[in-house]
Amino acid sequence: MNLKVAKVLNNNVIIATNPEHQEVVVIGKGIGFHRKSGDSIPLQTVEKMFILTSQEEQEQYKQLVPRVSEKLIETINDIILYITSQSNVQLNEHIHIALTDHIAFAIKRMEQGIILHNPFLYETKEIYPMEYRFAAYAIDLIKERLGVDLGQEEVGFVALHIYSAMTNQNITEVQEHSKLIADLVAVVEEKLEYQIPRLSLDYSRLVTHLRFAIERIKRGEEVAEVQKLDLLLSQEYPEMYSLSWTLTKIMEKRMKHPVYAAEVSYLTLHLQRLSQKKEQETQN
Repeated sequence: MNLKVAKVLNNNVIIATNPEHQEVVVIGKGIGFHRKSGDSIPLQTVEKMFILTSQEEQEQYKQLVPRVSEKLIETINDIILYITSQSNVQLNEHIHIALTDHIAFAIKRMEQGIILHNPFLYETKEIYPMEYRFAAYAIDLIKERLGVDLGQEEVGFVALHIYSAMTNQNITEVQEHSKLIADLVAVVEEKLEYQIPRLSLDYSRLVTHLRFAIERIKRGEEVAEVQKLDLLLSQEYPEMYSLSWTLTKIMEKRMKHPVYAAEVSYLTLHLQRLSQKKEQETQN
């Protein structure tokens, strides 16, 4: 099958036609180099390329290309190829627009001296470790190729874009869940009057539990009722049980999904462990 060049946007992006789709945007290293309208490109000769098939994505990408450097487009292309090869996951094609636009804006901000604080960097690293590693690779490659160090804070933002593309979730929803977890941790810390060390196992356990709870709630997945345990925990650890109810009500309100009562019991156990850890540290 051959692609027919309709228009060359730059060395790495062309608009083409093929028998299956009327018009497509094709992204690939050097795909537009020395090519002109009407040229035919045998698909098998182009190993590393992406074809945007969604009409909406095509239009957005066409608008984006003139505003960003060719070097950035090539670098983002290599980042996406790397993620795809390492994860064996077919990324949602919107990543080409979302990531290119995000990085271009981040570079512009950096040039203007505007530093954006990432309030849920630790949560992101804990919840999405694989995506975080890919994001760190991306930020390193951008530094190497474009000479701009976007820094650690940006790794967290990029990781969310990668997770969004790998799971076909809307980036806004992914960001909302990360913010929700950060807010829940803040409520716990305020109630316990205890700053949970961000690199500790306790923090990791709590964040992981909250993440899975949020995913269960989103799916409407019920966890087994534990009435005897529920009664015992409410009597033995009334403060943590009450805090657990507060957290589940926040989740319910923010996610607009009902939370099953059993979630309260499981969360109480985690909170009680944290409370005991705080007591131990206070005594030492």
